Amino acid sequence: MGTITLIRHGQASFGKANYDQLSELGFRQGRELGRWFSDCQTRLDRIVTGSLARHKQTASACCETLASDLAPDSAWETLREFNEYDHVQMLHRQEPGFADPAWVKALFMDHPDPRKEFQRIFSAAFARWIGGQHDADYDEPWQAFRARCIRGLEILIDSAARSQHIAVFTSGGPISAITQHLLKMPDSEAAKLNSSIINASTTKILFQPGHVTLSALNSHAHFERLSGESLITYR
Repeated sequence: MGTITLIRHGQASFGKANYDQLSELGFRQGRELGRWFSDCQTRLDRIVTGSLARHKQTASACCETLASDLAPDSAWETLREFNEYDHVQMLHRQEPGFADPAWVKALFMDHPDPRKEFQRIFSAAFARWIGGQHDADYDEPWQAFRARCIRGLEILIDSAARSQHIAVFTSGGPISAITQHLLKMPDSEAAKLNSSIINASTTKILFQPGHVTLSALNSHAHFERLSGESLITYR
């Protein structure tokens, strides 16, 4: 039986001009994951990433602390099927003011709880995207995104050797879409999944001919074992 471990990227640079870069905490999360794999003697036979910087940076941070005998012999692979949805376009379609940096700055400077307000707007934007009533507004509607992510999973399974362990560094959206597919959940549950995926958490999928199953979702035992500062983040 083979294993695919989907890994959400570490914390990115929320609120910065370029979101697609890990924060310092994001790098720490990746390194802690590598230590966990080493302590558990978890060998990674293949490493696959989406094409985004935060995917590759998380993989690099993980490999910094991964024991050399547990690392893959082959070069990393890149599959764009595991890229995140376009959250910028999603926000713009929900609230056109997001296209104006001055508007965004004023909105959050004047709000007593900027993160809570952003989450409210983001949740509404996500619901609009997956609702199916405004598909023409998006370059990649929800159903097309979901199909892309499932195709990525199928590509890996079709190319996997027997009993191979593939680590995939990706984002919360693909993890949510694939989980929803495997559990046959309605689209309405995808938003709940998407908001609950922890940075640098692991979701395990087991596969063999004719059978694919979700074994673990959003595992973050590598953070729970730590004392002192929490490394658990959602954005």
